[in-house]
Amino acid sequence: MNKNEIRELSKALGLKTYDKQSFACLASRFPYGEEITEEKLLMVDKAEQLLLDMGFHQLRVRIHNKTARIEVEENEFPKLIEKENREKITAEFKKYGFTYISMDLQGYRTGSMNETLKGLSKNE
Repeated sequence: MNKNEIRELSKALGLKTYDKQSFACLASRFPYGEEITEEKLLMVDKAEQLLLDMGFHQLRVRIHNKTARIEVEENEFPKLIEKENREKITAEFKKYGFTYISMDLQGYRTGSMNETLKGLSKNE
């Protein structure tokens, strides 16, 4: 069975977790070569939890030093850029230690940190 089939069967069985987002290790939110510290891991964890609590679904907060790069699915772009949501996200992320908060215009995608590796970028 593939992931979609498992989700469909889980939904049919009435399992609440049928549409639960997948989570990779928090280390996958860091660019290659950037030091991973407990402080930065907590920043990313809190940032992602805030977005989940706000009702976003499939997402990642990628960290670039003190910059947060938010990836959400394209259908959630309008929600992310609503004034009230932008203000809340910005205020909270700054409390977590981020200096800059950005939205990735390509949206959510797995392995986006690999795009910087020569030969793996889809744009080369």
